[in-house]
Amino acid sequence: MFRRFYPLLFLLPLLPLASCLNLLKPRHDFVEYTPATGPNYALDSCWAALPTRRDSADAVPLNSGLRDEQAAAPADVFFIHPTTFYRPKGWNADLSANKLNRFTDRSTIRHQASAFNAAGRIYAPRYRQATLYSFFDEQTPNGQAALDLAYADVKAAFQYYLAHYNQGRPIIIAGHSQGTAHATRLLHEFFDPDLKLRRQLVAAYLVGFKVKTDEYQTIRPCADSLETGCFITYNSVATSFDYLPFQPFAVTNPLTWKLDTLLAPATLNRGGVSQNFKRIDPQVTDAQIHKGLLWITPPKPGGYPRFLLPGRPELRHSFHIADYALFYLNIRENAKARVQSWQLSSK
Repeated sequence: MFRRFYPLLFLLPLLPLASCLNLLKPRHDFVEYTPATGPNYALDSCWAALPTRRDSADAVPLNSGLRDEQAAAPADVFFIHPTTFYRPKGWNADLSANKLNRFTDRSTIRHQASAFNAAGRIYAPRYRQATLYSFFDEQTPNGQAALDLAYADVKAAFQYYLAHYNQGRPIIIAGHSQGTAHATRLLHEFFDPDLKLRRQLVAAYLVGFKVKTDEYQTIRPCADSLETGCFITYNSVATSFDYLPFQPFAVTNPLTWKLDTLLAPATLNRGGVSQNFKRIDPQVTDAQIHKGLLWITPPKPGGYPRFLLPGRPELRHSFHIADYALFYLNIRENAKARVQSWQLSSK
């Protein structure tokens, strides 16, 4: 049954699964597994997206009038995809798992990374991502070990990107969920202590993960829509829901790109993109910052699923899966505008 349903976990509510998170728990400790062969980022096959070939990051929603602008884009986007590996087969994914790679490309690369294809050339590494259960493993070192292995791959990919692809161009760092966890570490290790690299940073879109306001020594939350060298972060939940553990964390309103708590009406929403990637829904929802969360009015059009996880009923108000989809056009236009702002400030 698990094999039958696991590809739907990213895109659909999890009600068909048994209501027990232990279904997702790997059967043995991390040290008892031999990790799959690591990536060689000199090989195109170790990248989910590269600007030199056709891939899912080139996509635009049907009948949207949008187009892939990577060929002429002045910036680069280093995108780290979220968790698409859920099976209890092991703590980390195997890069040779073609079915998983296709699922990653059809879901997160198409639905999220593509939001940046008007702003920059997209580089999205494949990596030995930690299985979903790693984020809920609070009793053993297994989950953190799996995340550390995944980050080691992301770090290697970024180092290869800097050495072989970047050539001094401005950089957008972007991710979601597990991808944002790794992106947050990447900024700590590469950008926070390095003024030269920090000057190349257009912005970091750290979506779908907890990021503290004072996370970095030198990098701050973006205060407006055109500030550069800063980060954007939010976690979408249904209006009126409080989740106390998020309270100390930074939040950006993706309709105004500000940090205040004013309600941004749905009229500012340029358009969400539905789950099937076949339509744009203008004014799909509003947005308001509340105690470390982004409150949204649940959208009426279908195709923006909640995050329903076995054994975690407190997450039923979360629109984590739709963090990018709800604000797709706003993100797309903002990324392009920030690149232009970076170019003006760098003259």
